Amino acid sequence: MNFTRATLVVFALSGCATTATAQQASSLTRSLNQSVANSLNLEEKRDWESARRGFIATREDPLIRNDSGQVVWSLNRYDFLEGKAPDTANPSLWRQGQLNRMHGLFKVTDGIYQVRGFDLAVMSIIQTTSGYIVVDPLTTRETAAAAMQLVREQLGEKPIKAVLYTHSHADHFGGVRGVVDEADVTAGKVQIIAPAGFTEAAVSENVIAGNVMTRRVTYMFGSLLPKDPTGDIGTGLGQSVPSGSIGMIVPTHEITHTGETLTIDDVRLVFQLTPDAEAPAEFMFYLPDLKAFCQAEEINHTLHNLYTLRGARVRDGLLWSKYIDQALSLFGKEAEVSFGSHHWPTWGNAAVVDLMEKQRDLYRYIHDQTLRLANQGYTMKEIAEMVQLPRSLASEFANRGYYGSVSHNVKAQYQLYLGWFDANPANLNPLPPAEAAVRYVEYMGGADAILSKARQSYDDGDYRWVATVLNHVVFAQPEHQEARKLLSDTYRQLGYAAESGPWRNFYLTGAQELTTGVLPLPAPRTLSPDLLRAVPMDKFLDFLAVRLNGPRAGDHNMVFNLEFPDYGRKATLLVKNGVLNYRLDVHSDTAEASLVIPAMLLMQVATGQAEFAELQAGGTLTASGNTERFMEFLQLLDRFEFWFNIVTP
Repeated sequence: MNFTRATLVVFALSGCATTATAQQASSLTRSLNQSVANSLNLEEKRDWESARRGFIATREDPLIRNDSGQVVWSLNRYDFLEGKAPDTANPSLWRQGQLNRMHGLFKVTDGIYQVRGFDLAVMSIIQTTSGYIVVDPLTTRETAAAAMQLVREQLGEKPIKAVLYTHSHADHFGGVRGVVDEADVTAGKVQIIAPAGFTEAAVSENVIAGNVMTRRVTYMFGSLLPKDPTGDIGTGLGQSVPSGSIGMIVPTHEITHTGETLTIDDVRLVFQLTPDAEAPAEFMFYLPDLKAFCQAEEINHTLHNLYTLRGARVRDGLLWSKYIDQALSLFGKEAEVSFGSHHWPTWGNAAVVDLMEKQRDLYRYIHDQTLRLANQGYTMKEIAEMVQLPRSLASEFANRGYYGSVSHNVKAQYQLYLGWFDANPANLNPLPPAEAAVRYVEYMGGADAILSKARQSYDDGDYRWVATVLNHVVFAQPEHQEARKLLSDTYRQLGYAAESGPWRNFYLTGAQELTTGVLPLPAPRTLSPDLLRAVPMDKFLDFLAVRLNGPRAGDHNMVFNLEFPDYGRKATLLVKNGVLNYRLDVHSDTAEASLVIPAMLLMQVATGQAEFAELQAGGTLTASGNTERFMEFLQLLDRFEFWFNIVTP
């Protein structure tokens, strides 16, 4: 998945969720969901047979806890996903949730096993002559340890020879400390194998935008929603995200090119490097002796994201499709089974090739049709309404928009090439939302007049328009309770009909916060110590610079020398013109103050987790020169509020 990874979207709140008053599905929503049920063969058995195939055992205790006894994951949290979909859920997404909730240890083929349902992601185990290779050790130490315990109970006690991180998203490396001891890695007993550029990608993708991205994650993954038929029913890519401890052990070997081979004990692996598609750093690999292909997260049983709603750089659908085509050319003639970082495997060469071809054509179709229509002058929002998959692609469950959607992926491809501006001058410099909302409400005759019309539109089932109109009312008059209530009801209907798990979660979380307000539950951990230690020094200082309040710093001219013993490096900080610049590995003769401080402590000081004066008095930092001037600089750094408003101004 695309987790974040560095100010790391550690998606876990603490397992807490608020409960708002449930709302029934409207007659239109019921009709929409029924039309989906009528258009798809929901009784199709192939996915069910594949998801159950090879089941060996599961954990007896459904609750996975941390060292303090707190539950970080529950295997039975989605047990309500039984039988026919209720009116409050899209039946296609409900079916996907039912498939994703199956949990336990499964045999893929001789020598390959998977633990599924213990996390958002899947952990794969490859047996060697004398041990195990672990592929993608889940998101947290606790879930990974529980998964590995099940493996050892069923398959026997053997040492882990290597851990493979297929890509740089946290749900595929964050649990590594639950499966191996770093001392064994340091001693050379365990290899950590990752794609080229993994470490920087893992810790840097979301450092600078980490606060806002993590807040948006609470919407995307339904972290604040109850697990029930009116709330979170899964993300489509998997279930939810655990609330344990994320860590990372730096790779000992990076795969640098397609065709690179490794042999671990008697197991041969042939790698295909696939950067800048699903993740900035990623590989797939083939096991020629087992005729097994690991598709990582480039191929899934869902349409993935070319733009992830939590926020990130958009992805290139053309490049993505070309990697899948390359995999077909390299391994498609031989592969008898394909398994990945999410979902269940695919067996039989014909089925493997069919899945790969249709996933390839899925991303290429979205890319090419977006650019075809853009070159005819259609704009991003127009194209998103126009592009529909051909039936040969849309009828495949593996291509349904359970995680991504055709709509927002089309917008991503437009943005990739043309950016946010559609060339219409009216959209070049529009008013900001709250100010525009006041004008809209005034032009439309006031909030009460709009509300009266909106109720009629709601009764007519025109939910998208009601959401647009009432959003203006709420942004103009956030205290208007009737408008908030009707907008909340509208979002719920949109959520109940959504086939995409993230769309459902965004709508329902927005509805909940309109009703209950923003409730400051225990906040996600943003940067774990492992990830902080791995942040490159330049990225760390860039993150510091983003915190500088430019308007307040505009008249200041400051120079400081810093030495970071944990990096073994030094830098000069220069504050001028409201900007923090830095020069690495040099010190200035004109510095006002000089400090020796570990980078992690400076981060804690900058974010308000530690006090400069206390650290100085305790001897954990040393300073000379005008330290009061440096403390003045610290006061110019913003401390980001996590629980900012999203559905209200």
